[in-house]
Amino acid sequence: MTRPRRVIAGLVSTLGATVALSGCGSDGDALTVYSAQHESLVRAMLEDFTEETGIELEFRDANDSELANQIVQEGNASPADVFLTENSPSIDVVDDAGLLAPLDQATLDQVGEQYRPGSGNWVGFAARSTVLAYNPAEIPEGELPASILDLAAPQWQGRVGIAAGGADFQAIVSAVLAMEGEDATREWLTGLERNSEVYASNTAVMKAVDEGEVPVGVMYHYYWYRDQAEGGLTGDDAALHYFRNQDPGAFVSVSGAGVLASSDRAEDAQRLVEYLTSTAAQERLADSDALEYAVGTGVASAEALPPLEELQAPAVDPGTLDAPLVTELMQEVGLL
Repeated sequence: MTRPRRVIAGLVSTLGATVALSGCGSDGDALTVYSAQHESLVRAMLEDFTEETGIELEFRDANDSELANQIVQEGNASPADVFLTENSPSIDVVDDAGLLAPLDQATLDQVGEQYRPGSGNWVGFAARSTVLAYNPAEIPEGELPASILDLAAPQWQGRVGIAAGGADFQAIVSAVLAMEGEDATREWLTGLERNSEVYASNTAVMKAVDEGEVPVGVMYHYYWYRDQAEGGLTGDDAALHYFRNQDPGAFVSVSGAGVLASSDRAEDAQRLVEYLTSTAAQERLADSDALEYAVGTGVASAEALPPLEELQAPAVDPGTLDAPLVTELMQEVGLL
C-alpha cells in the first residue's frame, strides 16, 4: 500500500513550534543555509566559497528532523535557500513535500549515481558507512553475525548497543525498510527492541562496546576513526566489522544538499550546491579530520578509510528512504 509522506512524527509538537537555530549573522543579502551537517565540516568545505563567488552565507544550524519539519511548516514562505542534511531521509521529507527545485545536471554529474536520488532534486555531498563495533575480548570475530538482520535473533538478547533516538540509526533502519519491506522491518525491530541496550549517541554505543557493557553495537564508521586519530580515547578496545555483501548492514548513508523551490536567489543557491560537490570542496572533506567519505567523482577519501568501492554497499536509491514510516514502526515496537 502506498502511504502518503508525513512530517517526521514526535519531533515538533505543534505547527507553531519554533526551532532554535544558531546563525552566524542576519544579513538580508546573504544566502540562507539551513544546515544539519556537522558545522565544522560544512564550514571547511565552503571555506573559499564567498571569496570566490562574492556570495555571503548565513547559516542556521539544527538537527535533520528539526530543520526538515521547519521547512515543511514554513512551506513556500521559508527563508531557506539551501538545505543541507546529515542523513538523507530528512531531505526526502522536504522533497516529497514538493519544496525542492531540480538541481543543475552539471552538479548532479559531479557525484556518482548511487549518492543522489532518482528525482534529481538533491545531491549527496558526504557519506558514512554503517558498521558493527565489537569488543574482541567479549566476542571472537568468527562469532560475529553475517547480517545486521541476525541481531534480531534470540541469542543476541542484551548483547547489542544502538542509539535508537538518533538520526543515524534511523537512517540505517530506513535502508532495512527499503530493502526488506515493512513487515520484515517490523519483525526485525521487534527483535532489536528485545535484544538491545539503548544509548544516547553513537559515541556512547562505542564506549559501551569498548568497556564490555555489550559485545557489539551498530553505528557509523567515522566515530571510531575519529577516536583512533585522537589516540583511542573512547574506543581503544573496540574494533570494526563491515558486513559487506550488499547486506542492509553495509548501507552507506549520504548527506544531502538541495535548493528550495521558493528561494528568490535560485542561481546563487545552485552555485553553492555545485561548489559543495566540486573537486575542491570534496578534497577539503577528504583532507579534514571529519573522516567522512568524499563522494565527488574521482576524489579519494581519507587514506585511513577503507575505499567506498570495497564496502560492497547495497544499491539503495537514497530518495526512497521513508523517515516517517521508520518513526512509526520504531514507536510501534517501543524503540522510540
